[in-house]
Amino acid sequence: MKNWITLSATIAGSLVCASLALAQAKPAECPKPEKVEGQVVQVDKEHGKLTLRGSDGKMYEFNGSKEALQDKKVGDRMEVTRRMPEGCKTG
Repeated sequence: MKNWITLSATIAGSLVCASLALAQAKPAECPKPEKVEGQVVQVDKEHGKLTLRGSDGKMYEFNGSKEALQDKKVGDRMEVTRRMPEGCKTG
């Protein structure tokens, strides 16, 4: 009987710890991937950054390789898909 109680307590404790670990792994807010359409307002090829003013008026910053940004220039219109932050999972 003693072994059964110890085993039950161990399993219950493990489930609580696993639940806490899962709760901490996911950031508070995980946006869904979305397409952003807009106009390029800045290209920083050296640092691999592109700033886009979306059709909603918001500014978005994207990362890209020098090769991917080499033909981009201020004023270009483009559509870019925002990725989910690390730690977010598709569900």
